[in-house]
Amino acid sequence: MNSIKVKGTGVDEHTRCAHYHSNVDIVAVKFYCCQEYYGCYYCHKEKANHSERKWPKEQWEEKAILCGNCWTEFSIQTYMKVTQCPACAHPFNEKCSYHYPLYFEGFSE
Repeated sequence: MNSIKVKGTGVDEHTRCAHYHSNVDIVAVKFYCCQEYYGCYYCHKEKANHSERKWPKEQWEEKAILCGNCWTEFSIQTYMKVTQCPACAHPFNEKCSYHYPLYFEGFSE
């Protein structure tokens, strides 16, 4: 059993949520504002009692990404370079890169 809690709406054992729940939607993001993992940006909007804050670029080496298949944490920098988990090789949803502006500073929305 892992000790990391992933918050959100309908989050399952692979960190999929009510908003994103395909086989490849297995990435949870730790939010900079609260240092808590959520299934997605919408989950944070629904469940957190504060506004989201994006990760500053100078902190992208922090472990803030969680693979919902093997529960390995890795850095934002690593996440941006891969299309699958570096630990278990489970594929990630490549369209998640479209959401970088929601989580990380330095991207246009």
